[in-house]
Amino acid sequence: MFRLIKDLVFAWRYKWAVRKAVELSEVYGMKFYVIRLNGKIKVVPKRTIKELVARRRFRKGVTVQDIEKRALFVTH
Repeated sequence: MFRLIKDLVFAWRYKWAVRKAVELSEVYGMKFYVIRLNGKIKVVPKRTIKELVARRRFRKGVTVQDIEKRALFVTH
């Protein structure tokens, strides 16, 4: 029962994040990622991901392409 509730909450947050990413992408004309960051689902523009990789926020050797492969959703 607990797992079901947890899955429903994740699905609701995921759908909300995808909707927000698509809207922001249309408004700003940028690529947005839906990723899990610090245990939460975040909507992050590609430009910010590049900055975080440059600042070593992610493990050494991680590239933007690696993050794009593991992203839950990517806008175009």
